[in-house]
Amino acid sequence: MSKFDISQKKISDLQKKYEVKTNERELKFFLKSFAFSVLALMSIYHFYASGFGTIREILHRGIHISFVVGLVFIFYSWKKIDDNKKSFKVSYIDIILSILVVVSALYLPLLPPEVLASRVGNPENIEIIMGSFLIVLTLEAARRSIGFTLPFICVLFIFFAIFGPYFPGALKHGGTSWIGFVNHIYITNQGIYGIAVGVMAQYVFLFILFGVLATKIGLGQLFIDLAMVIAGKYSGGPAKVAIFSSAFLGTISGSSIANTVTTGSLTIPAMKKVGYPPHFSGAVEATASTGGQITPPILGAAAFIMVEYLEVPLRDILAAALIPALLHYFGIFIMVHLEAKKLGLRGLTNEEVPKFFSVVKDNWLSLAPLILLVYLILIGRTPDYAAVISIIACVLIGFIKKTNRLTIKDLIKCLSQGARNTLAVGAAAAAIGIIVGVVTLTGVGFRLGFVVIQTAGDIGSFFLNFIPFDLFTIEDLTLFFSLLLIAFSCIFMGTGVPTTATYIILVAVAAPALTQLNIEPIVSHFFVFYYGVLADITPPVALAAYAAAGIAGSNPFKTGNTAFRLGIAKALVPFVFVYSPSLLLVAQGFDMYIFFQTLISAMIGIGLIGISFSGYFLKNVPIYQRWYLGVNSLFFIAPGIESSILGLFLISPVLFLQLKK
Repeated sequence: MSKFDISQKKISDLQKKYEVKTNERELKFFLKSFAFSVLALMSIYHFYASGFGTIREILHRGIHISFVVGLVFIFYSWKKIDDNKKSFKVSYIDIILSILVVVSALYLPLLPPEVLASRVGNPENIEIIMGSFLIVLTLEAARRSIGFTLPFICVLFIFFAIFGPYFPGALKHGGTSWIGFVNHIYITNQGIYGIAVGVMAQYVFLFILFGVLATKIGLGQLFIDLAMVIAGKYSGGPAKVAIFSSAFLGTISGSSIANTVTTGSLTIPAMKKVGYPPHFSGAVEATASTGGQITPPILGAAAFIMVEYLEVPLRDILAAALIPALLHYFGIFIMVHLEAKKLGLRGLTNEEVPKFFSVVKDNWLSLAPLILLVYLILIGRTPDYAAVISIIACVLIGFIKKTNRLTIKDLIKCLSQGARNTLAVGAAAAAIGIIVGVVTLTGVGFRLGFVVIQTAGDIGSFFLNFIPFDLFTIEDLTLFFSLLLIAFSCIFMGTGVPTTATYIILVAVAAPALTQLNIEPIVSHFFVFYYGVLADITPPVALAAYAAAGIAGSNPFKTGNTAFRLGIAKALVPFVFVYSPSLLLVAQGFDMYIFFQTLISAMIGIGLIGISFSGYFLKNVPIYQRWYLGVNSLFFIAPGIESSILGLFLISPVLFLQLKK
């Protein structure tokens, strides 16, 4: 083992310290034991319901909501808590609100199916009261657990639904009453009990639990040690270790912040030790860790929602995510390598790097559950079945391993921690249901899609007047500016909204707009998904970067800006696969020749961006040449022989000057 090994307790402490949960209480005494027991029971219920139960869909979702939203009022205070004055008490009001959530969430699913069917479109007063309670309490739970932004957006959508006749232009619609709104959001499966909560209850919960168990039995440590063996000795080794370890850990965890504190607690001090500036050390780890949400087989919750929206197997989503994820890590690697060469940084010494055979000997058995999970998904088994079997494998292997042995007490703690990790994202999913409900109630997605295309067309017509030689058609420019508008919307939305919420909100706008531009659905969904992932490294609310800054002891905003710069390659990749869908492997009309041509072109473009931002290639690159290379990298966005040859021709003078130096 390396001298940088870290205990599970320290990882847990770091995650609690740096994960941004300003309203979170620290429970004590009886209430802590009670909440701990309820969380463990929550995991047992979801494991049973997904693996062995035959519970009605709406009842399963109602039980999930009652667990998640009800526990938020126990774990989170209504106001910000001073770090030095942790709150231990839960007020009677919060206990009452928690009970109200449980009652209102379970009232509807416990109605007989024939009675429930008769209430759709014809709700009684009790349904209106229960629905109103659940809507308001869901918004409050989301505010407490993830912040003000998402609930504020939900309120805007509610106003839009009710006051539709007063909106201008394409946004104008007939509107609805509060009763009609509650009927749609609460009683139908288009609102709070919709896809977002369904995916959380059926799939995401199990995959989060699997990640906790896999880490506990030593898989996380195995990945970190293997990354040390692979990349530790090379120039700027610890930064490259951060990339490899985050990529490996991303296969079992879709949480950017969990990945950041787990690998960052090791890699950030090591990066600082060899000479990287603190803010750069934190930024490298944060940027690499955000890749966990786009790395198969466990992507973020958005991937499972994508499965439901597109009605395709999970293995197709995983195949589509593979190459863009590798390009993301390639982009960070280029930046890190050039920075290391620029600063003349060393790698780790032999004493600082663990021995390969020792690493494999201690934890090789931990790989079995992950291999089993991937195998089951690839042969076409459902995601929940694959997760259940893999969880069982984690438990069995944990009991028989000599190192990282799992005890009954550890298992109960993992069940509790897995459920605890779902509270904030579960509350967000319930709140997202309100937004989805408004979209289906008003048809706002198609309206906004029309506005996006019309605006992009106007911008394209303006620029067409200044472009010589008919290089582009109005259709080309409309597509490009539509993508640009949607990309900026995703980045803007992502500054205060979780990835899954950003994806669902923006796909309501992007999917109709891009469909009208003849973009394949899986491509348009991945375009929005990838820009939503940038949220965790997009200032001013770059949560992963702030967690990394806490470990690095650096300025959070500076760390966030640097992380966004390092992750800029991720901003290029979605444009590439829109223009060449073969990069997603499963898109229609896949062509091997086009795939490799696109891949090579994208790598060159990412490399040029890396040189442009780092200011170094073989030697230091002057500022005017950096701008020149950055602009010419755009020739590699729309892959093709002509554009690639033109791009290579244009950058050749800079390459020649570098070789001459």
